[in-house]
Amino acid sequence: MGFLFPTFLWGLLAVAVPLAIHLFNFRRTRRVLFTNVSFLKEIETRKSSFRKMKHLLILLARMLAITCLALAFAQPYLKRDAALVDFQGIKSFYLDNSFSMQNEDNNRRFIDIAAGSLDELLGIYSNLTSLQLVTNDFSPEDHGVFTASGLQDRLTSMELTPASRTFREVYSRQKSMIGNASPAGKSEIYWISDFQKSTAGDMAQIEIDSADRLTLIPVSAGEARNIFVDSVWLQTPFLRQGQKNVLNVRMRSSGSEPVENLPVRLILNDTQVSASSVDIPANGAQHISFDFILGEEGYIRGIVNFDDFPVTFDNQYYFVLNASPVIRILHLHGGTLNLSDPVNRVYRNDSLFHVTNSNAGNADVGQVSVSDLVILNEVERLPPSLMAGVVDFVNKGGTLLVIPPGKPDVPSYKAYLEQMGLFGLDQYSGDAVPLSEPDTRIPFFQDVFEASLKADGQVNMPAAASVWQWAKAGNTLLSLRNGHQFLSQITARQGKLYLLSAPLNAMAGNFSQHALFVPVMYKIAASGVRAEKTAYSFGDNAIELTVSDAGSNTIFKIRNGEAEMIPVQRLAGNKLVLQLPKKGELPGQALEPGYFSLEANGKTESLLAFNLDKAESELAYYSAEELRRQFAGRKNVTVFKSIEDSDLGERFEKYSTGTRLWKYFLYAALGFLLTEILLVRLMKS
Repeated sequence: MGFLFPTFLWGLLAVAVPLAIHLFNFRRTRRVLFTNVSFLKEIETRKSSFRKMKHLLILLARMLAITCLALAFAQPYLKRDAALVDFQGIKSFYLDNSFSMQNEDNNRRFIDIAAGSLDELLGIYSNLTSLQLVTNDFSPEDHGVFTASGLQDRLTSMELTPASRTFREVYSRQKSMIGNASPAGKSEIYWISDFQKSTAGDMAQIEIDSADRLTLIPVSAGEARNIFVDSVWLQTPFLRQGQKNVLNVRMRSSGSEPVENLPVRLILNDTQVSASSVDIPANGAQHISFDFILGEEGYIRGIVNFDDFPVTFDNQYYFVLNASPVIRILHLHGGTLNLSDPVNRVYRNDSLFHVTNSNAGNADVGQVSVSDLVILNEVERLPPSLMAGVVDFVNKGGTLLVIPPGKPDVPSYKAYLEQMGLFGLDQYSGDAVPLSEPDTRIPFFQDVFEASLKADGQVNMPAAASVWQWAKAGNTLLSLRNGHQFLSQITARQGKLYLLSAPLNAMAGNFSQHALFVPVMYKIAASGVRAEKTAYSFGDNAIELTVSDAGSNTIFKIRNGEAEMIPVQRLAGNKLVLQLPKKGELPGQALEPGYFSLEANGKTESLLAFNLDKAESELAYYSAEELRRQFAGRKNVTVFKSIEDSDLGERFEKYSTGTRLWKYFLYAALGFLLTEILLVRLMKS
């Protein structure tokens, strides 16, 4: 048996007081006159023996009452295990305050349940001064050691945070802080969390120090439903101002119950522009479409909004739209310019494109680097100075379409195309051969064909007479029925190369007259635009952006109101790669979802939208039994069944310090005092 406050054992000396009173018997005697002495002797003998027994019983009751009272104040306990006596170091508590703790059980938020139970547990350690509290914020407030009342004060201002942590990170943080405090004995570590599977990490791989004692206290979390936006994308690669556009939204449910008629709203620049409803299967996904007209220029702040309770942190999904800028096309042709050729017919009549026609023999090489798409159309002789610029343009992220002439200079083309990743180019001649039906499953042909045509697989295809062939490389987008390639897409470092096997004139076939020609040319032009994503996640390790010409010493910043960060960055040409702070954290601050401006040299380069990592929205939890399996075989790890057990405090007391006995001694003291009163009142002479 041990004592939490052994100094109170000095109170046992008070037992001497009633003993001294009994021994010295300081009572005053009264003189009573009797005429019959023999009768007096008989009464005196009987009373003397009765009085002695009464006084001894009262003395015993008083001494036992004082003894029990002193022991109650010393707070005795039965030690749980001799091996655990030495845990006199830091008591470090981790309280999960991530957004998933917004979930409710019996109309009480998990975070409120956890904070209330932690407050109760801190009451057990009310006399200790070596306590620590860690939250998901990993804030400077975590450092140092505190009293129980100090931590209880922090609990009153506890708020949810967008930062989520793996338990490996939590344990590392707690061990670091315990080490900084230099504890004298072994330490105890406690985790109070909903133990969300998607953010917990691989707990079985955490190396728990054998000198520590780890206690897991799960918030009772059963099956939970949550709705969130998985992704947002445009129906077409071009976002046109003043015309109807279509936005697709993929919704997901992490619950075991289906969702019916969930209203979903589309908000652009703080104005609701469209609404719809969606049915989502249990643990499934469904996508809906919104029609809208973009009436403003510049960046548009978009929100997909819906109502889902009790978890509301992911009820808004932020994204950014920007009306497609004019796509700059440099058309390098051979021979005399013909404004009615297939290339000009496709691009010149659409305001989305700005076409610059130039003869390849006297083209301005400077025009190449400022274009989005360069087209070499039936150029027989390739000027070396021009081609050096074209190769550099493609390798740095540009897009090139090569349309061969009727009699190409194969060796010249071969030398330059090999620098862009295409090999095995050879002369070829033959009759026109029909094209095979395209594979509608590949991304290039997404949204090109109607669903009915995809299902039937019947598409009337054109024919073409190839003038060259090449070794298979990259993606074969269109092929001839003889197995030869007709249109290939090759990735050339950061750029793209598209190569046709036949000219577009009528002598080489009817591809340019076919209905497939226009969407293919639009798709090629769209790939030349370095479209930015509509939204990013704080869970992304790095993001890649396209910026205007910037010097190598340019410093890019990301700003959201007062919050500003300078991420690790790498600039290569017009490609900017930003290494985001882990989980969107600044020192002592977690960034909230919303809109962030990318700034350089005092001007805004781009507007970005950031959302929480979708892992936080997956509300599946480890049960106590699953947690025990995660830490199987580790004797210094204990898992409580649930934080909501009514006797958690008592069981925690027994587990932490053994079975406390002070209540029993207090009851015993009261019982002995009552016994004394009864002895005095009932044992009359």
